[in-house]
Amino acid sequence: MYKLLKFSYFFLVLLLIGCGESKKQRQTDTTTESIVPENKEEKETESKVILFFGNSLTAAYGLETEDGFPHRIQLRLDSLGLDYKVINSGLSGETTSGGLNRLDWVLNQKIDIFVLELGANDGLRGIPLSETKENLQKIIDRVREKNSETTILLAGMQIPPNMGQDYTTEFKTMFPDLAKKNDVLLIPFLLENVAGIPELNLEDGIHPTAEGQKIVANNVWKVLEPVVSSK
Repeated sequence: MYKLLKFSYFFLVLLLIGCGESKKQRQTDTTTESIVPENKEEKETESKVILFFGNSLTAAYGLETEDGFPHRIQLRLDSLGLDYKVINSGLSGETTSGGLNRLDWVLNQKIDIFVLELGANDGLRGIPLSETKENLQKIIDRVREKNSETTILLAGMQIPPNMGQDYTTEFKTMFPDLAKKNDVLLIPFLLENVAGIPELNLEDGIHPTAEGQKIVANNVWKVLEPVVSSK
C-alpha cells in the first residue's frame, strides 16, 4: 500500500511538471509569433507628388483652401483612383523673385509633377520682363537639377493693359516662349473663362470665387490629365 501511494504521488508530480512545461512552451511559442515580423509580399508604395508652386491664385486667396483649384485637382485624382498627393505651395503676394528664394526649401522632397504658377504679381508691379523671365528660367533649371524626371507644367498668364500694350503683349508671350525653349507643358492661360467675368471673381476683380476656381481646375486638368494617366 505504501509503495502504491508513493508511486501515485511520484506520478502526480511528473504530471504537474509536464503540464507546467507544456504551458510554458505554449506561452513561449505565442510570444515568439508576436515578435516575428510578418513578411509582406507587397510593400506599401508612396503616393506620387504633384506640387503647385505659385502665388495667391494657387493659395486660393479669400477662400477656404478646399475651394482652391489644387484641392479640386486632388478630389478629381481621388475619384479616378489615381495615387497622387497634391501639395499646395501657394503664397499670396509671391513674385518670381520670392519664389526663387524659397524654392530650395520646397524641393527638399521628391516631386513627380511641378506646376509653376508665378509671374502675375511681377506684371502687376511692372517689374522688367527680362527679370521675370530670368527668374522663371532659373526655377525651371533648379527643378530639373534636383530631379531630371520631374514633369513641369507652366501656367500661362495675362495682365490688363495698364502697363502699356507692348509690356502686356510681351508678358503674354513670355510663357509660351519659355515652355517651348524648355520643352515643358503649358497651360495656355490659367484664368481662361474666369478673368474679367465679375461673377466669377471676388470684389477685387482679380481672384476667382469658388465657382471661378472650379473653372481654373478644369483649365489645369486639361493639361495635367494626360500626364497623371501615363505616369
